[in-house]
Amino acid sequence: MFDFLDISTLIYRVPALLIALSFHEYAHAAVSDALGDPTPSLDGRLTINPLAHLDVLGTILLVLCGFGWAKPVMINPRYYKNYRSGLLKVSFAGPGMNLFLGFLSILLSAILLKLGMLSRESALFLNWIMMYNVWFAFFNLIPVPPLDGSKILSMFLPGELSFKYENFNAQYGFVLLMVVVFSGLINRIINPLANLFISLASYVVYLVF
Repeated sequence: MFDFLDISTLIYRVPALLIALSFHEYAHAAVSDALGDPTPSLDGRLTINPLAHLDVLGTILLVLCGFGWAKPVMINPRYYKNYRSGLLKVSFAGPGMNLFLGFLSILLSAILLKLGMLSRESALFLNWIMMYNVWFAFFNLIPVPPLDGSKILSMFLPGELSFKYENFNAQYGFVLLMVVVFSGLINRIINPLANLFISLASYVVYLVF
């Protein structure tokens, strides 16, 4: 889906990546804040400023290799009125924001094309925004820690099974993530889902225009 080693695309990829990472983390922070948790605000994470969210090494690796990370938003679920539903909302917020931005980039491309204002540069930039956001959304939904999908799955599991799952993740989660990433499984998992979302979103935009 990506050619991460193509240096000529960096001018489009870097800002697109910053948008995907920053809005993802901001969504986590904003939803947790809306549920009564002051922690993200106190940590300075209630912003779309990339400097508040970037992990330098994680960002470099994501640009060059397609695998990386941002600084996770610290939250305190004890502030939520309902622990499980609150944590689910916060966990879904990041991937949900990325899917929204992915759809928005497809919609904006269609609008600019309809108006005759879609240049090659803007098309490339919007395409990278779409690809990064859609890929990032489904990557984070993989149920392996520290990804959002692990928290989501844990909330859906019954009590004892959830406890065992979290214990397993604490011991082997990072190793499992490395296996998924470097074995090539990640592309087999994400690419079909990403392509399906892009096809459906494009079809919806096509019906509108």
